[in-house]
Amino acid sequence: MTSLVHCGSSIFCSGCRLREGRSPTASISVGYNSGSRSYYVDPFRGIPRLGLNHEPKGLMKKYITYAMTAFFATIAVSIAAPDKNAMMAKETAAWQAFKDKKADDFKKVVAADFLGVYAEGVSNMKKEMDDMQKWDMKSFAMSDYNVVSAGAGTMMSSYKVTVEGTYDGKDASGTFNAGSVWRMKNGEWQAIFHTNVKQEAAAKPAG
Repeated sequence: MTSLVHCGSSIFCSGCRLREGRSPTASISVGYNSGSRSYYVDPFRGIPRLGLNHEPKGLMKKYITYAMTAFFATIAVSIAAPDKNAMMAKETAAWQAFKDKKADDFKKVVAADFLGVYAEGVSNMKKEMDDMQKWDMKSFAMSDYNVVSAGAGTMMSSYKVTVEGTYDGKDASGTFNAGSVWRMKNGEWQAIFHTNVKQEAAAKPAG
């Protein structure tokens, strides 16, 4: 009968393990702060191999948390809304192009599928181009400008604009409450909707 006596080594030699009917590959465990890892010693190669299946769960959770945080931070930066001044500059550019009757500049900041709603009716890009020729705008001044995000790639603005000029030969001066919707397309903001309503003149107190 074969004796199952160990040779005395702290790591069983392959002969001892074979006599016990076990694999000649021995294992030891090495402890550290957040868990333990197992190393396997190949008796034929003499090189410890790390048992990756014993990776501490806490450490893996940390890796996943860091990766997800970086991922969502990247998304947040990529869709970050422009500041108020940047959007106001776009709005001003649209008004300036309209005032100067520069159709090409106007179309750079106003979408081809634009829609407008005014007291006199609904407008689109073609009508805007026609109205541009009928307007003789002397000046415009924007105030109380505000902008909010309406989701990824969409902004809404509200403001007042004071206009001096004529439309089709008639005085059209006044202060208007205005608003626009802006959409990001091909890396550029374009207005897809605009409306303005003329403020009513304050009633004079009865004399």
